[in-house]
Amino acid sequence: MKRVVITGAGTINPLGQSVHTTMQGMREGRCGIGDLDFRDVDRLAIKIGGQIHDFEPETVFNRQQLSLYDRFTQFTLISAKEALTQAGLIFAGELSAKAGVVLGTAGGGVSTWDDNYRAVYEDGKNRVHPFVVPKLMNNAAASHISMEYNLKGPSFTVSTACASSNHAMAQAFEIVRSGMSPAMVTGGSESMLCFGGVKAWEGLRVMSRDACRPFSANRNGMVQGEGAAVFVFEEFEHARARGVDILAEVIGYAMSSDASDIVMPSKQGAARAISGALTDAGVNPEDVGYINAHGTGTTANDKTECAAVADVFGQHADRLMISSTKSMHGHLIGGTGAVELLACILAVRDGIIAPTVGYEEPDPECALDVVPNEAREVKVDVALSNAFAFGGLNAVLVLKSAP
Repeated sequence: MKRVVITGAGTINPLGQSVHTTMQGMREGRCGIGDLDFRDVDRLAIKIGGQIHDFEPETVFNRQQLSLYDRFTQFTLISAKEALTQAGLIFAGELSAKAGVVLGTAGGGVSTWDDNYRAVYEDGKNRVHPFVVPKLMNNAAASHISMEYNLKGPSFTVSTACASSNHAMAQAFEIVRSGMSPAMVTGGSESMLCFGGVKAWEGLRVMSRDACRPFSANRNGMVQGEGAAVFVFEEFEHARARGVDILAEVIGYAMSSDASDIVMPSKQGAARAISGALTDAGVNPEDVGYINAHGTGTTANDKTECAAVADVFGQHADRLMISSTKSMHGHLIGGTGAVELLACILAVRDGIIAPTVGYEEPDPECALDVVPNEAREVKVDVALSNAFAFGGLNAVLVLKSAP
């Protein structure tokens, strides 16, 4: 099987509109969560989120493009441009025919749904724009990236709620590892921060009204965010022949299903995904130095994840660092695993462990080293990225420092 490395990364999220500014925010422990600002926000009970406030799509895309691009697609294209510029790949000939794109999203064009439902039901309009369907469909971002960069190989979208990005990146990894393609564009995107998107999540009663405090005893729920991150996964020898810089190596993954409850997480399901990823990567539990946790800030998720980690790692769990960057950028739902992979790259490449900010009180049921409030400089060779979604769908990725 082929070795797979990451040769490009791009992002736009509440911490920054580039990889550099995002990683700087993680180093600083900066929180990108604040007051929401959109139409009818005053009708919501939840008024905070990880919103990208200083983004003006009209300065990036022309009028025709904006008629086709929902906000989640805009975020994806911006991230892809940064990632592919860094990777320096030109897709032509055989490479174009084999390379593709696999992206994750849970909601797709939620803003487009929201705008057009409002137009029909509230404003009484009888017609909508002819591009509404291609704008809101979940595969829109993947399709536009494939067209923009001439990617003619396997291209599709994965939708598994909060694990969408990790499932997508796992599929891209397997495509490259199997030799099917020498390079794949992958990651995830989400933009649910509109009236309808937040109102729907309010109904679940899992949202915090004041802050995201993963693993803290006084945590009271998750906080939504928005944004995207995109990566270039490339076969190692292909990358080495080009002389391109390598950010990290992807060495394994695993997926599991709880098969138990639509919203309550299962320790056994999470543990199977973690242990399966270690097996696939060929590493021992003691080799892992850092885990980017799913860490939503809900009571059930955080204690279940900590219990799963303790089961898999045994005594080594006490020597692990495990943090939730959702405390800084919010929960990007289908796009969250992609942004969180940046924290894993930061750990294995730069030796910087992003913190869990907002942590206030120890919880005996989360008695692990959660890197509270301040980043650390620690050399880490292997890192895990956890994603455990509603519906009991789990995906864990394993990264290693660049070869």
